[in-house]
Amino acid sequence: MADTPQITPTTVVKKKKAKRSVSAGQLHIQATFNNTIVTLTDSQGAALATSSAGACGFRGSKKGTAYAAQVAAEKAGTAAKQAYGLSKVDAFIKGVGLGRDAAVRAMQTVGIQVESITDVTGVPHGGVRPKKARRV
Repeated sequence: MADTPQITPTTVVKKKKAKRSVSAGQLHIQATFNNTIVTLTDSQGAALATSSAGACGFRGSKKGTAYAAQVAAEKAGTAAKQAYGLSKVDAFIKGVGLGRDAAVRAMQTVGIQVESITDVTGVPHGGVRPKKARRV
């Protein structure tokens, strides 16, 4: 047979993405009666790590508990600390759920220092429309 050229597969070499180091950021906690969502962001608001009680395996009414919020905050905190070296955060808490305090305390147990706590729960301006007048 004639000389046929050998076809060799080319290997694609991807450049390794440079690890971003974020020492200070923001902690956003949305605590409702049904779930607690914890998001760690950099100072501009770009998400670094996120977790929720539902994502940690809690189901039903257990998602709204303080323990579920603690587990979710620890999971997000360890992920952000390992990947980005996060050490200080400003906490922004929204909602009226049981996980408000537990999530902040869990951040301190992980080793992330909470410098300030701000409540950003929405307040209605005027509220809902009242019921119509009763006709008797």
